[in-house]
Amino acid sequence: MVKQLRSEKPDLFLISSGGLLTSRTPHDRLTGEYILKGLASMDYDALGVQWSDLAFGSDFIEGVKLPWVASNWFGEEFPALRMKERAGVRLAFFAWLDPNRSPIRQMTGAKKNVNDDPKAINHAMAKGREDGAVTVLSTTLPLEGVREIISLEEVDILLTQSLNEEYGKPQHIGNTLVLHPGMRGMRLGRVDIVVDRNNRINNFSFEVIGLPSSVPDEPELEKLYLEYLDRGEEALMKRSRIRKALASGTSPYMGGEACKGCHAGAYEMWAKSKHAGAYELLKTVNMGFDPGCVVCHTVGFEKPGGFADPLTTAHLLNVQCESCHGPGRAHADSKGAKPVGNSGWPPKKICEQCHIGSHSPSFDFRRYWSEIEHHKN
Repeated sequence: MVKQLRSEKPDLFLISSGGLLTSRTPHDRLTGEYILKGLASMDYDALGVQWSDLAFGSDFIEGVKLPWVASNWFGEEFPALRMKERAGVRLAFFAWLDPNRSPIRQMTGAKKNVNDDPKAINHAMAKGREDGAVTVLSTTLPLEGVREIISLEEVDILLTQSLNEEYGKPQHIGNTLVLHPGMRGMRLGRVDIVVDRNNRINNFSFEVIGLPSSVPDEPELEKLYLEYLDRGEEALMKRSRIRKALASGTSPYMGGEACKGCHAGAYEMWAKSKHAGAYELLKTVNMGFDPGCVVCHTVGFEKPGGFADPLTTAHLLNVQCESCHGPGRAHADSKGAKPVGNSGWPPKKICEQCHIGSHSPSFDFRRYWSEIEHHKN
C-alpha cells in the first residue's frame, strides 16, 4: 500500500509516532526484532521514540538503522529532529518523550535520560518555522497535556496520544492540525495538506486506509514474516522440551472433555462458541506458533503442566473451561468437592486477560458474555 501511495504521490512523507515494541512476554524481543526489520524495508522519513520502544534498551533499536527522533533525549543515540524536503515542502519532525513516564524516574540515584524542560524543543520548533519548514510534533500526551508545556504556535501538525484501535477525528485548532493516531498496523492514516506562503496549513483532507486481504502482501515483508514464524516455532518447541524435562507428576490441567460428564450444558454451549476453534483460527492466519497469540488461544500456556505444543498437548488446544476457571484436575479428582481456582470469579476480569484493547479492540463485556453465558449450567 505504501508503494502504491508513493507511486501516486511521490512527495509523500511516511512518519510514525512510534510505540512499536512491547516487552510483556519473553517472545516480544524476537517480535520486536522483526518489526524493526520490516520498518527498515519501508523507508520511513521519521519515527518518534516512545518509552515502550526502549523496552530492550536503546542499543536494540539502534541496531537497525531507522530514522528515530527523541527531541528531549539527553544522550547522543537519537537526534532531536529530522528534516526532510519533497516537492518544495520541508518537514521538520520532532518527538517529545514524556518525562513523567520514564521507567527510571523513580530509581534512586538514576541519571535522567530526558530533559524535563520544554524550552529547548519550543525554541527548535520556532527555528524550524523560521527556516520555512512545516513542523510536526509527536508525543504520547493528550492534547490538554501538550498545551501545558508546548507552544502550539510553533506546531503545524501535532500527533497526540493514540486512541486505541481507532483513529480520532482530526482537529484544526488555530494554526495547528491535531491528529490522533491509531494503534497496531492494520490501517494507515493519510493526510493531504495545502500550505500557504507562510507554510501554515490552509486546508487538509484526511483518510483512513484499511488493509484488507485484498491488498497483496509485500514479498520482502512476507519473506521476513515467514522467517519470523519459523524462529517462533523453533523457540516454542525449545521451551516445550525444557518444560517437559522439568515437569514432574501429573498436569493440573485436563482439557474440556473431562468436564463434559458433569457439565454437559456448559460443554455444549462452549463447543458451539468461537472459543472452541480459537487455535484453528490462529492457524488460518499462519500464527499458530506465535507465543504472543498462543497464550490466549490455548490452555495454561507457559504454566506448569499447561499447553506445550500441538502434538504433545493437543487436549489443551483452544480456549477451554480451564482457560477461565483454572486447572480442573483437583476439582475432578475430588468429584467436585474441591472448587476450581476461579469458582467465585468475576467474569469481566477474567475475560480482560485476553480481550485487551490491542488484541480485541471491539470487546464489549455484556455483548460477548451474552454469547457464552453458562454459569447456570
